[in-house]
Amino acid sequence: MPFNLLKYGFGDKYYAAEEHFTPRETKLKSSYDVVIIGGGGHAAAIAYYLTKEHGINDIAILEKGYLGGGNTARNTAVLRANYLTEEGITFYRDSMRLYHNLSDEFGYNILWENRGQLTLAHSDGAIRSFRWRAEMNKEFGVQSEVIDLKEIKELVPLLRVSDDVRFPILAGLWHKDGGTARHDAVVWGFAKGACERGAEIHQLTEVTGLDVEGDKVVSVKTNRGDIKCGKVIQAVAGNSSDVARMAGIDLPIHTFPLQAMVTQPYKPLISPLVSSPHLHVYIQQTSRGEMVIGGGSDPYPLYSTRSSLELKEALSAATIELFPFFKELNILRQWAGITDMTPDYSPIMGRSPLSNYYLDAGWGTWGFKATPISGKTMAELIATDKVPDLMAPFALSRFDDFTQVSEAGATAASH
Repeated sequence: MPFNLLKYGFGDKYYAAEEHFTPRETKLKSSYDVVIIGGGGHAAAIAYYLTKEHGINDIAILEKGYLGGGNTARNTAVLRANYLTEEGITFYRDSMRLYHNLSDEFGYNILWENRGQLTLAHSDGAIRSFRWRAEMNKEFGVQSEVIDLKEIKELVPLLRVSDDVRFPILAGLWHKDGGTARHDAVVWGFAKGACERGAEIHQLTEVTGLDVEGDKVVSVKTNRGDIKCGKVIQAVAGNSSDVARMAGIDLPIHTFPLQAMVTQPYKPLISPLVSSPHLHVYIQQTSRGEMVIGGGSDPYPLYSTRSSLELKEALSAATIELFPFFKELNILRQWAGITDMTPDYSPIMGRSPLSNYYLDAGWGTWGFKATPISGKTMAELIATDKVPDLMAPFALSRFDDFTQVSEAGATAASH
C-alpha cells in the first residue's frame, strides 16, 4: 500500500478512477472470432484476458444498454471468499487474489479496500456452522475465524451487543480477507484494457436471436444486423435463462429481484462490513461515507428492478436493531438488480450442449466477487478448449449427474 500511494502521489498519469471509460464507437462488422453477449464486468473481464493472455482480439462485446449498466451497476461492491465448499472457497479465493493487484495491472484505481467482513451469529446453530466454515476457509488459504463478543465490540464499537433485543448477538465469523471495490471502475478497467488490445464494445446493441445449425451457433441476430461468429459466450446476469433459450438451452435458473439502499454520507463510523444472515441484512460504509444496506432476494421470481416499501421497511428495522443510531440517518436512494439463482446457489460456467456456445450464468448475488477469476478461467476455456480445474465443478452437466456444489447459506444475507 505505501508503494501504491507513492506512485499515486508522484506519478503524472498513474491511477485515474475518477475518469469514466467511454468505449470508442465503431462500425459493427459482419463477423467476429468471438462474440460476447452482455456488457458487464464478466464480459469485459473475459475479453480482457482473451486479448491479454491468449492474443485473441477479434472480439465483439454486445450490450443492449451501456457498459456496466446492468447488475454490475446495481450491486453493493462486497468482495469476500468465506464460502462453504472446497470448490467455492478456492474459486473466490483466487478471485480475491486477482482483485488485490488489479489497480496496478490496469494503471487505473478500482478503489480496492481490504476492510474485512464480520458475520453475526444469533443462535447456537449459527455458531456451529461458523466453526465449520472457519476451518474449511483456513484449510484452503482463506482467513476466517470465530470471535467472541469482546472481539466484536473492538472491531465495531457502535454495534449493539445486548441481551435486550429480539435476537442477541452470540458470536461472529471474522473474515479478514473481505473488502470492497468500486464496481464501475472494475468494469471500466477491464473494458479499457480489452479495447486497447483490439476488442470492440458495441453499446445499444441488443441480441434478438441466435441462428443455430446442427450443434453450432452460426450467427447472432441484433437490432443492428446479423453477425457471423466463431464462438459465442453469454454473460448476461439476470437475463441468463432468456438468452439461453435463444440457443435452445433450458437452464435450471429462476430470476429474483435483489434490493439495496444507501444513506447520505456521514463521517467514518464503521470500518468492517457487517452482516446478519438471521436478520437478512448487511451494512458497509463506503469511502465517501454513505451507508450501503442490503438484504435478501425478494421471495418471488420477477424480472424487475423496481424498489419496494416493504423491503425498505424490513432493511431499516433490521439495521436499527444492530445500529440504533441509524434511525437518525436519511436514505438517499434505493435500487434493485435481478439475480439468476441456481438450485445449489453456485454458478453455471463453461460448455453448453452446443459446441461453440459457452455459459457464464447463475451468479445470483455473488457475481461481482467472481469478476476477475470468471474472466480468466472463461478466457482460458475459450482459447484452449480445455476446462480449467477451478471451473470444472460448475459445469451445467452437474445437474444431470447430481454433483451439485451447494453454497446455500454462504451469502451475507440472502439465504
